[in-house]
Amino acid sequence: MGSWPLARRRQALVERGAIFSRIREFFQEKGYLEVETPFRIPAPAPEAQIDAIPASGWFLQTSPELCMKRMLAAGYQRIFQICRCWRDGERGARHLSEFTMLEWYRSEADYLVLMEETEALVQHAAATGSISYRGQQIELSGKWERITVANAFLRYAGTSMWPALAEGTFDEIMVELIEPNLGLARPTFIYDYPASCSALARLKPSDPTVAERFELYIGGLEIANAFSELIDPVEQRARFVAEAAERAAQGKTGYPMPEKFLSALDEMPEAAGIALGLDRLVMVLLDAEIIDEVVAFTTEEL
Repeated sequence: MGSWPLARRRQALVERGAIFSRIREFFQEKGYLEVETPFRIPAPAPEAQIDAIPASGWFLQTSPELCMKRMLAAGYQRIFQICRCWRDGERGARHLSEFTMLEWYRSEADYLVLMEETEALVQHAAATGSISYRGQQIELSGKWERITVANAFLRYAGTSMWPALAEGTFDEIMVELIEPNLGLARPTFIYDYPASCSALARLKPSDPTVAERFELYIGGLEIANAFSELIDPVEQRARFVAEAAERAAQGKTGYPMPEKFLSALDEMPEAAGIALGLDRLVMVLLDAEIIDEVVAFTTEEL
């Protein structure tokens, strides 16, 4: 009986493996180098809403982001990685505290370029023109929907995003009123987030109140988060200090400042990067009810 959950996932895991193979094929055809960076790091990015898990005096990575950006600074132009990441306190029907992330970074590109590339990647990985997820037929072929955060607030919440930010209800409105409406008929890119919601993203030159950041939603579920990279070490340090202060105000664990990453920003070219949750992508493509159905083991089963 103890092996039954593992045995009944066989078909899902076979299909998961095929999806991963097509993802690697996509990047190889695009001239990307597959890389590996350490799982245990001395200093994660001090983001207020993401908590790292301590590991022998260091931390398990919440993302390979900092190390991969240092590789960009060293001259690697197109890199991708499929790896394990950890975030404390994240567990639910759509969340795992240990999960598989796909991240890729591309020099001399911005978030708009990555939108196009993400669209092509998911279409290639899915190997089908449409899917059914939670009773909703979703068209993957053709051009996907693109909507700014500002317009999404007006359309789905009937309000401006700026008062929501000032009143501290931005996240609540996003979760309750906006996210459930995104990516239902076809996947949706929601972009141009408020600057204060984008700790590592470049501000938009034509409108510095927003950052060049997008998220991808399919069937109301967030799949990916991307942005044009901030490469100014002074501004990045100031944002990290602000995030660290917010963590302290919330009584959260403080992290060392990632000094080697900040030093590398002096050498980093203009670039864009993206983090895509592979467990969630597989969950959507296979129309799984919960994320547990598309991984070999959950923490509770170990």
